[in-house]
Amino acid sequence: MKLTKFFTGLSFLLISISSFAYDAVGHRIVADIAYDNLTDKARAQADKVLGKKGLVYEATWADEVRSDNKYAYSYQWHYQDLDDNMTSPDIKKLLDNPTAEGEHLFFALDQMQTRLKKDKNDAEALKFLIHFMGDLHQPMHMGRKDDKGGNKVDFNWFGRKTNLHSVWDGALIENQKMSYSEYSHYLQDKFEPRKTEFKKHEILQSIEASYAVRNLIYAYDTTDTNNYHYVYQFGDKLDEMLYRGGIQLANVLNAIYK
Repeated sequence: MKLTKFFTGLSFLLISISSFAYDAVGHRIVADIAYDNLTDKARAQADKVLGKKGLVYEATWADEVRSDNKYAYSYQWHYQDLDDNMTSPDIKKLLDNPTAEGEHLFFALDQMQTRLKKDKNDAEALKFLIHFMGDLHQPMHMGRKDDKGGNKVDFNWFGRKTNLHSVWDGALIENQKMSYSEYSHYLQDKFEPRKTEFKKHEILQSIEASYAVRNLIYAYDTTDTNNYHYVYQFGDKLDEMLYRGGIQLANVLNAIYK
């Protein structure tokens, strides 16, 4: 009996660790792409604040500190609930008035950029910004309020019961079977022809792109258990969101550290 409980507990621990690690991969992909696209001056400043390539290594910090009561206030900064059928002017209005619906992701991004502009050595603000830019490009972090960004939407992923949010947080990335650095290099090669295009985009355009994917996700029939079909349908969208996130983070830091 004790042995059974031990293996049950061990299995749960391994699943928990794996789930966390897969989420970490996505954030590190975004950060690694950003790091490779920083100006020399911005990269030197980021390394000064967080250590050599700390931009990548600290990409998960904002998730980790949620277990610390001192940072309980930051939990709601990771998401921005959006209504269905929002127009570009609707989104811009909320972005320009980030506290209109409480202090969430749009507010946090605005605050961290403001803090870094005032103090370029604000390590906490930089670590938050790195992570939240990744969250912005995970479409379910702008999901519906009533299902908590897909957390309440059941999903069967290759025989394992999970939820829609978790599929986008890690399962789709895990399916690629690449490390964060391999995935980062793959995406930078894949999107090199569109790099100039993406570098011209402001945060609003990134939000609109992520929101468009979010709507496609919700429109998909989740009773379809052919997960290979799901990967086929959304693989390119996932890749674009990760790449966009990295380029957008680089754009913001290059502007702050110019």
